[in-house]
Formats: sequence, C-alpha cells, structure tokens
Amino acid sequence: MAESPDIDILARGELFRGVPVEVLRELHAASFRRKFPAGETVFQQEDAVTTFYIVVVGRLRVTQTTLDGQQIIIRYLGPGDVVGYAALTGAPAHPGAVTAVDDCHLIGMPAPMLRDIMSRNSRIAMNAVALMGERYQDLQLRLRELATEKVERRIAHTLLRLSQQAGRRTARGIEIAFPLSRQDLAEMTGTTLHTVSRTLSGWEARGLVDSGRRRVIIAKPEALAEVAEEV
Repeated sequence: MAESPDIDILARGELFRGVPVEVLRELHAASFRRKFPAGETVFQQEDAVTTFYIVVVGRLRVTQTTLDGQQIIIRYLGPGDVVGYAALTGAPAHPGAVTAVDDCHLIGMPAPMLRDIMSRNSRIAMNAVALMGERYQDLQLRLRELATEKVERRIAHTLLRLSQQAGRRTARGIEIAFPLSRQDLAEMTGTTLHTVSRTLSGWEARGLVDSGRRRVIIAKPEALAEVAEEV
C-alpha cells in the first residue's frame, strides 16, 4: 500500500532522513497540516515551545528583536527545513520570531512528542545534532563577516548565499525566489537601508544585479563573487 504523501515529505526532510518507516508513521499519526498566509506569524519571540513544523511549501523569515527594538533577520527557511529549532534542544521559549514571507503549508507536531521520539531513535537525534552544527557554523561565518568585512562584501556574500538556497535561473540571471526588500538585506548584513540602496544602485549600473520592489536578480554571479572575495 502506498504511503501518505506527508510521510514521503517527512522522509525527505533534513531531520528525518534515514529514519525507519515505522517511526515516520508514528510521527505522521501525531502530525497535522497548517497554512500560514503571507505576513502571518508562526510564533513570536519568547513564545513557549509547544510545536515545531516542517516546511512543505513556501518561505519563512526568522528574526530577532533587540532590547532597543531593532529587528535582525537571522535566516530564511524553505521546503524541508525545520521551523522551531528550540524544540530540538528542549529550550522553553523560541529565541526569535518566524513569519511567512509568502503563502506557506507546514506539517506540525507537538514538541514533547518529538523529544520523546528523539530519545528512542538515534537517527533523529544524530540528524538534529548535524542540523544544529550546520546552524552554528553558519552563525560563526556571519559573525566573522560582520566583524571583519566591508559592507559591500557582506551584502555580496548574503545575496550569493540566498541565491544558492532559493535561486532559480531565468533569462536575466539567478532570481532569488521569494520577496526580498532592501530593508531585509540591511537587517541581514548589519547595515543601513541607505547603504544597501547605494550599493545595489552601483551594482545595477555595472550590470551585476537587477533589483526592484522586493525582488533581486543576480545577473552576473561570477562578477558578484569577485566582489564578495575582493578579487
């Protein structure tokens, strides 16, 4: 008998890759589907960790807000990604907020159930360790960029990473396949809207990128990579 499509989705996800099908069925039995239209919040910063999700369709933005009210974009999430990493560590509250960038479909399940299954299945536990390690390395890389690189290099590195995660080839270049504003880029790279706008305008004049309202196309990826590495 064919398995449920949601079981196939879980099996392809980064957290449940290589997990026996009987465990996937147990996860599926406790799961549910939720839709989040563009702009809706999945959870707020400091909300209690009660649920975690796997992205089926759509993109989400993870942000943190500082004590003085400044918002920082931590990362974007797409199909197959885990939403709510705090559930993997047993943390009591979400360290950031998650908001739908476009219309999203998610598979959700209770965090306590996930922790219980992790304690009984070493494959899920090891996948979780690998995921947290990847996020740790990513944050270390971004911290080094913030501390040591000129702002133009940081913006170039960020656009190239986003193009690798969510780029689609078009006749005009590699388009980042979700809404991305200049303010979003400023929040991701630790700079100002003015600096991002000035930088992108300069790159547009050189034919490196094509940007509009919440849209960025990398027209010359190799040339932008040279900017990122100061070649």
